Amino acid sequence: MKKFKIKNEKLVFTILILTLFVVFLLYYNLVFSVVFARNSFADEMIKISDENENPIFTVQKVLLYSSANAIDNSDNQSLKNMSLHQYTDISIYLDNISTISELTDENTIKQLYIDDIVATSASDIGTKILNYKNPLDFGKYKVIETPVNNRIDFNIINTNSENEKNDYTKPTFYTDCSNPISLGYMNENILTNYAISPEANTVSFNGKVLKEANVNLEDINYSLSFKIHIVNNLNQKFVYQMKLDVNLNDSNGGIYNGYVFKGRNMTGNEYQFFKES
Repeated sequence: MKKFKIKNEKLVFTILILTLFVVFLLYYNLVFSVVFARNSFADEMIKISDENENPIFTVQKVLLYSSANAIDNSDNQSLKNMSLHQYTDISIYLDNISTISELTDENTIKQLYIDDIVATSASDIGTKILNYKNPLDFGKYKVIETPVNNRIDFNIINTNSENEKNDYTKPTFYTDCSNPISLGYMNENILTNYAISPEANTVSFNGKVLKEANVNLEDINYSLSFKIHIVNNLNQKFVYQMKLDVNLNDSNGGIYNGYVFKGRNMTGNEYQFFKES
C-alpha cells in the first residue's frame, strides 16, 4: 500500500489552525455571545428591578377640571361669529416621602421636564394643545400655546427667596414636590363661525355652550399621553409614562352642565417613577 506524504507540513498546520480559529469564532458568535447577552440582560433587569422595588417618586393624585368657552369674533359683538374651545386644567401631585420621610438629595428635584406629548380623540375636530398653566388660573379659561419642540421644561424653586421672585406664568415646580405639576389642555376651535339662534338672547361661556351648539361629546372626549422626567439632586434619572383618558360626559350630563371636576388618588406600582439605569 502506497503511503500519502505531506510535502509542506507547515502550510497544512497553518491552514488547520486558521480553520479551527474560524470555527471557534462562528461558535462563539452563535452560542457564547447569545448566552452572554442573555445573562447580561437578565442581570441588568434584576438590577433595575431591585432599584425600583422601593420607588422614590410616585404619582399620588390627579385633579381634572374641564369646561369650555366661546370667543366672539364679530366686529360688533353680535354673537354671530363665535369660536368654541374646550379646556381642561390638570394638577398632578407627586409623593416623594413614602420611602424616605425626610428631604434629602435623593428625593428632591433638580430637573423636571415633560415630553413625548400626544393627544388623541375619536375625531380630528379642533386643535389639541397641552402645556404648562399658571396654577393661579386653575379653573379659568386661558389661552394655551403649543410647547416648543413638544417639551415643557420647569424652573425648579429651591429657596423662599427664589419663590418670592418667581414668575408663575412660566413652568414652575418646587424641589420638595410640595406643589402639583400644573398643566392645561386646550382643544381650540372645535366649532367656528357659531352664531346663537334668533330665539336666544344669551350664550353660556362655559361647558353649557357645547350643548347649545350641539357639539357631540363623543367627538371631543380625548386621551393624553406624555412622559414626566425627573432628575434628583444626586443626578439620578426617573421617568413616568402618564396616560389620561378624559370623558367629558356622565349620567348627569357632564360638561353640558357647565363643568366637570374629577379627582383620583393613585395607588399601585403602575404609578411609580421608573429609575433609569
